[in-house]
Amino acid sequence: MSLTTGLSIARSALFAAGDQTAVVSRNVANAGNPLFSRKSANVVTAPGGGVRVASVTRASEPALVRRLLAATSDASSQKALVDALDELEQTINDPELDASPAARLAKLSDAIQNYAAQPQSDLAGQAAVRAAGDLVRALNSATETVNRVRRQADADIASSVDRIATLLARFEVVNGQIVNGTRAGSDVTDLLDTRDQIVASMSEEVGVRTIIRADDDMAIYTDSGVPLFDRTARAITFGATLSLAPGALGNAVYADGVPVTGSGATMPIASGRLKGLTAVRDEATVLYQYQLDEMARSLIEIFAESDQSAVPSLPDAPGLFTYAGAPAMPAPATIVDGLAGSISINPNVDPDQGGLVTRLRDGGIADPLVANYIYNTSGGVGFSDRLEQMQDRLFAAQAFDPAAGLETSATLVKFTSSSAAWVEDVRKSSADEYEYRNTLMQRSSETLSKLTGINLDEEMTTMLELERSYQAASKLISSIDSMLAALLVAIG
Repeated sequence: MSLTTGLSIARSALFAAGDQTAVVSRNVANAGNPLFSRKSANVVTAPGGGVRVASVTRASEPALVRRLLAATSDASSQKALVDALDELEQTINDPELDASPAARLAKLSDAIQNYAAQPQSDLAGQAAVRAAGDLVRALNSATETVNRVRRQADADIASSVDRIATLLARFEVVNGQIVNGTRAGSDVTDLLDTRDQIVASMSEEVGVRTIIRADDDMAIYTDSGVPLFDRTARAITFGATLSLAPGALGNAVYADGVPVTGSGATMPIASGRLKGLTAVRDEATVLYQYQLDEMARSLIEIFAESDQSAVPSLPDAPGLFTYAGAPAMPAPATIVDGLAGSISINPNVDPDQGGLVTRLRDGGIADPLVANYIYNTSGGVGFSDRLEQMQDRLFAAQAFDPAAGLETSATLVKFTSSSAAWVEDVRKSSADEYEYRNTLMQRSSETLSKLTGINLDEEMTTMLELERSYQAASKLISSIDSMLAALLVAIG
């Protein structure tokens, strides 16, 4: 081997060591980045006996990445549901103030029972009417909470769609750079990391599947198979629902013109924050509102007044509790959308509105001018039959709409308690599922990091080896330089 050839080999080793050191330095600099993958410089023998860095590759575990994306989507879906159910739980989980519908109903029952025991007491009557008012406010407040949660979910869906559109636009740019760089033989490993980060962020909003094609080109589909990116970014659109009436479903999200959320979705997504938010807006809150509306309808029915004449000719009419449809009664065992938000105390019995509390005992709340609705025809102050009748009806079986998702025949007390138990049960099961999915996501992330992430000890060991290689190449160059100098002196 000539001195010139040896010098060329030593120089190539020096350059290769420098390139490898640069790669190791990138690894060390990103040691704290969980989404950065370990890079490796691939050294090959060059023509003439030298060495060179032919390419830079990154550690990759495609199967584990797919598992992490799926776990992230599942966890995000459950998180959206848990957050909403936590808010709904506030309508029932108030042990200190006893402000839930179930607690207020129990207090109303006690107040009526107390009034029946002392029907001559106006104070007892006023306490019963106040208890009824507290129950109405509890139902009104619960409905406001449901409506607020639904509106927030709809707004969050719009934000989620905007984020997906932004991520798709970024993805299109980065993916194009990767394809062009791969074709040109450039180092695109950092771009691949950036693209993976974009896909990971997207998986929080919607379940995704990815396909790698020639030149490292990637296509993205929803977990139901609708394209989000295939050569170009596809449109994902959503029109915010301006008015979410009780029981009405919100607008669907469209991906590439295909509805992917809602009851009319032809290819519904199975995971992601969009899935959870849609379930909040159109399922959990709607069902709970149905239950609240059935409580309100049952109250109107239980406390309704009927024609007390010998030959009844007048229909039943709302008594203590009324609503916008009075004097007609709501249809039995049929949900009236939003009734829990509009139910109120009949002004005819409410002293704050000019009514008489004695009408709760005597009757005539439905229409004080119609004698047919009077129960206490003798006018005795010790009359308690009507109050006892109300108490009995509170604990008598009622028919409920099966769409409420609870018993179709139960006492109102039992139905109200079942509704509270339903909220608690759904919240707990969702929280448990979220904890499982979140743990699975964390474990997948940790495993991926161990296999593809940066280990500082390994990188520093590699750095020391490269320093020795650099020193060896430098020493070889120094030796050849001395030989050449001696040769020149000899020739001269």
